[in-house]
Amino acid sequence: MLRLNPYLKRFAHRTVVQKRLYQTAQHSVATVSKPNYAAFAAATLIAAGSGYWYGSQQQQQDTTPIRPQQARPQVPVPAIPSHDTITKAFNELRQVLPAEHVSVDEEALQDHGYSNNSYHNEGAPNIVVFPKSTQEVAEIVKIANKFNLPIIPFSGGTSLEGHFSAPKGGICISFTEHMDQIVAFHPQDMDIVVQPGIQWEDLNFYLKKQGLFFPMDPGPGACIGGMVGTSCSGTNAVRYGTMREWVINLTVVTPEGKILKTRQRPRKSSAGYDLTKLFIGSEGTLGVVTEITLKLAVLPQEETVAVCDFPTIRDAAAVVPDLVRAGVQIGAVELLDAQMMKAINLANPELGHSEKPTLFFKFSGGSKVIVDHEIKVVSEIAKKHQGGTFKYAKNEAEKADLWEGRKIALWSSTLLKPEASVWTTDVVVPVSKLPDLIAETTKDLESSFLPCPMVGHVGDGNFHVFILFKKDDKKEYAEAKRLNKNLLERAIRMEGSVTGEHGVGIGKKMFLNQELGENTVDMMKTIKIALDPKGLMNPEKVLPDN
Repeated sequence: MLRLNPYLKRFAHRTVVQKRLYQTAQHSVATVSKPNYAAFAAATLIAAGSGYWYGSQQQQQDTTPIRPQQARPQVPVPAIPSHDTITKAFNELRQVLPAEHVSVDEEALQDHGYSNNSYHNEGAPNIVVFPKSTQEVAEIVKIANKFNLPIIPFSGGTSLEGHFSAPKGGICISFTEHMDQIVAFHPQDMDIVVQPGIQWEDLNFYLKKQGLFFPMDPGPGACIGGMVGTSCSGTNAVRYGTMREWVINLTVVTPEGKILKTRQRPRKSSAGYDLTKLFIGSEGTLGVVTEITLKLAVLPQEETVAVCDFPTIRDAAAVVPDLVRAGVQIGAVELLDAQMMKAINLANPELGHSEKPTLFFKFSGGSKVIVDHEIKVVSEIAKKHQGGTFKYAKNEAEKADLWEGRKIALWSSTLLKPEASVWTTDVVVPVSKLPDLIAETTKDLESSFLPCPMVGHVGDGNFHVFILFKKDDKKEYAEAKRLNKNLLERAIRMEGSVTGEHGVGIGKKMFLNQELGENTVDMMKTIKIALDPKGLMNPEKVLPDN
């Protein structure tokens, strides 16, 4: 008798099952079968009898006492260090680093603890160090561990959610001075190894002559280290995704000072747990990232940008689901509301934009034919939703000016309320929910007495609101807090997230249970405790307070 090998047997069985499922589906569409009450009754009696017998057996055999419900995991919170502890740590740090690389200068401490970009400023570190290598970082972490000092990584300082503030003091490890280099470049493999202090714009300037680029483009001045920490994205996300998709491996110093590399350099691997993605988005709470291997993309041969205004913000937002469903590989699609367009005109009057809700498009591809096709499809979709005339960049200078207006939106927004602080918040939802979310949010913002311009990477359902208010005005603070809370809870209700790319930091950790559920957050806390049992790594960030 002919014997089939196991693979062929499984394949034959799967074919039979698929055929049966297809026939069942066809039959259920054509007819609705009558219920067999006799069979149902018999099955019910058999099941009940079996259940009774099994339960009685278990009662006789199982004498194990019921365990009390376990307490929820509690992340350790380090104490604020004493002056004596800081002095001892400072002296030991100067034994492993050059004296000029260890600072307690007040200006340096303030620069590494507070940010004009963020409302969420909770304190400055006690010491700032400027290492030159992974090995030096490991020595710093060992000293911090010895004296139970918090460890806060710092790269570009562009954080919007208080990621590098130091509510418990401690040691800030700054990568801006010395660890901002390219370690290795592999053009044939289209990847590059960099240190955390390099800015993404500088990296792309270097790569341009090779015909390559790194697609993640958050705010100006952001560094790769912080981009890994928050799992950022940017205007290119609709086409290229987020930071998680573009990191091959990481070199990490663990909380006890060990050095590990998360994996080797191939584009894929099935070797064990994916530690790379565990550290991406962890905001320095699990370890200190000291080297990053990044994937690169080929620079598009053709690229242009255009803007199109709309009568209402819902009309503009409604373009996005249709655009995604049409399968257009557009480079970027950004939404700016009427207030934001006014701010951009204030910042650069020569642009002369219409002060209506506006979509900014980036069209890119390998040839003019591809780009022209993108433009045609997008124009038709925009017209369907009452879009006005497209305004295209005529040359490279106009292209740069048009897109620069979008990139400096945060700074432009401050012109709407000089001397105000900016509470910057972002949310993300499935693109099908985006028009409703934006319409509801706009209604809420328009009812407020605070200026709150809106801008978003709407191609992937993500947008930001800049709430301008005076910190020392209790009424304005309460209103800013209300608007932010409403937005985040609205996004959660629509199956979204309270942060698309800014990260959790201090500002959004209290909403994590609401978005993810207590069991999921408890699992995160369990991981944190396992890797960082003293709670020294960037304390009081990401995870809700105990």
